[in-house]
Amino acid sequence: MRFKAVVSPVLAIVIAMFFVTASASAQESSLKLVGFGDSLMAGYQLPTDDALPNQLEAALRSKGVSVSVANAGVSGDTSSGGLARIDWSVPDGTDGVILELGANDALRGIAPQQTEKNLEAMIVKLKDRNIPVLLVGMIAPPNMGGDYAERFNPIYRQLADKYDLAYYPFILEGVVGHPNLQLEDGMHPNTDGVGVVVQQMLPTVEQFVSKILGGEK
Repeated sequence: MRFKAVVSPVLAIVIAMFFVTASASAQESSLKLVGFGDSLMAGYQLPTDDALPNQLEAALRSKGVSVSVANAGVSGDTSSGGLARIDWSVPDGTDGVILELGANDALRGIAPQQTEKNLEAMIVKLKDRNIPVLLVGMIAPPNMGGDYAERFNPIYRQLADKYDLAYYPFILEGVVGHPNLQLEDGMHPNTDGVGVVVQQMLPTVEQFVSKILGGEK
């Protein structure tokens, strides 16, 4: 004789609620990172899934890290623009911020000391909220001249050292000088270029994530 299992409507509801709750808990336990920057973070002219935060999230998940990387990049943003929006662009509950700004400052010839001041103010705001920062550097374009580069390029390392931040020196490492990895404008990475950026940054980001999970700020 075969017995047919019968599940009462009430029991079915309880089971369904269990799985919904478990799913919600799993999502809540995921590490929440925010990629905060300009067009290099936003994914200028790229499909959403090809932007840096999305590709980085996929790379981390492939390594077994339960993580979400929100895209808070705004094309054309300067360090001043970033400072003006950082409070509301980085929500409460964020576990870490990948801070990438300054490229548009250099393109516009903004005084490096102003860029440094804005970046420092953002770092202080995040640290006051107990949110760890991975600072991503930029290098001034050659057309700005040697004097500008000497004043601009060191600011990222100086800030990283001053505030003991995780630090990646140059976001376009491995992409600059490779037209096949860039859009037609010769400045922004294409989908493959973003993949190279992720590959280059990944060890630094993994260390950043490990420190967060280990409780280090």
